[in-house]
Amino acid sequence: MTETPRAWRSVLPHLGYELPADVTPADTGGPVTATLPLELIRQSVSTREFWPIPEPVAERYRAYRPAPLWRARRFEAEIGATVPVYVKYEGGNISGSHKFNTALAQAHYYHRAGFRELVTGTGAGQWGSALAAACAAFGMACTVFMVGGSLRDKPYRGSLMRLYGAELHASPSPLTGVGRAAAERPGQGNSLALAIGEAVEYARADPKRAFCIGSGETYSILHQSVIGLESIDQLAALDATVDAVIGCVGAGSNFGGLALPFFAADAAGEREVPADLIAVESSTTPKLTRGVYAYDHTDSTGTGPMEAMYTIGSGYAIPASHSAGLRFHGAAKLVSAMRHRDQVSALAVGQREALTAGRTFALTELVLPAPESGHALAAAARVATGREPAHPARHGVLVCVSGHGLLDLAAYDKLLAGLPEDRPADADALRAATASLRAVHPT
Repeated sequence: MTETPRAWRSVLPHLGYELPADVTPADTGGPVTATLPLELIRQSVSTREFWPIPEPVAERYRAYRPAPLWRARRFEAEIGATVPVYVKYEGGNISGSHKFNTALAQAHYYHRAGFRELVTGTGAGQWGSALAAACAAFGMACTVFMVGGSLRDKPYRGSLMRLYGAELHASPSPLTGVGRAAAERPGQGNSLALAIGEAVEYARADPKRAFCIGSGETYSILHQSVIGLESIDQLAALDATVDAVIGCVGAGSNFGGLALPFFAADAAGEREVPADLIAVESSTTPKLTRGVYAYDHTDSTGTGPMEAMYTIGSGYAIPASHSAGLRFHGAAKLVSAMRHRDQVSALAVGQREALTAGRTFALTELVLPAPESGHALAAAARVATGREPAHPARHGVLVCVSGHGLLDLAAYDKLLAGLPEDRPADADALRAATASLRAVHPT
């Protein structure tokens, strides 16, 4: 049986370039990362490749890792796949998603640094659930701002957070200036950037609090490398080879955690077949496929550091959807830099196609995926059946089901009731939201 990895693996030594530095706006009181534990800073900038997993984190990992990987033969048959489809499943922990991998690590480092309350924003609620449980594990308080539309659609995500002692607020909320301002503007209540902005403002009001983010930061992608590291070993144990590795992207931790260890292994000459790394996003939030590579804010306060990212603009009014975990305007700077240099590729999938793929997977494999993971499954179906000529798969496809959909049944009810096709993101609105951003010109 595959063992739980003893160290995280960084892709930074294998990129061949440095990530563009963040830019802090001149009129702010300092970057959001001012309270970031030193070890997390090191993990974001160092070219060290392997980082030992601290024992308190490893102990918690062993309760649910290694996560299962299997060949989805019935799914293959249903979609007419011409190559094997392997699935890595991350829904087997209390949060129901991959988010728990970095939540445990971050809670450990923040607790060790002396903080006793973590504050965050969450979209679909997987990250909020994961952080609430991780804070409980390390005896910390937790405050979560959750996208209001998602909380209405998924009330039991809120129940889970409260069960673990978290204080939960629907965003936009009256607790922050960011929330009060957004509540006065129609169409601003569906943004993860807004929930993050509220969390940033709320955390800064008390030095005993620390803002904590779950997806786009380089250190969170590092913590998720356990997904890809396990997958490489599990595929080897099955004597299986894949040449397409597929994950969904909100900001990038799930895709990065699965795919980037394959990139590192390819670069190090450890695999014979190089992998096509495919990031799959929502067509309603198409940063990697229709966005610009520019410096942008990661939240709605406009006060945090500006990162080099593929973005549709932090002020873009993102339409409501049942895939809230993908409802973020920008991609992680690491994933964005690799996309800009064609080291990873991207596809966009609509909500109806995603949920249909999720239902097909549930009917064939008897596992209900989260709507976010439905996007990855839809893309995997395209690739495995030869419907993506730019992404030929000759050996096999690996796809990550990043979490379960047991708290997302409202989305599947909408599908069964005849959920309409998504409207493509408006080109004029995208141009307007990104017009003032400064393009990135990496060296």
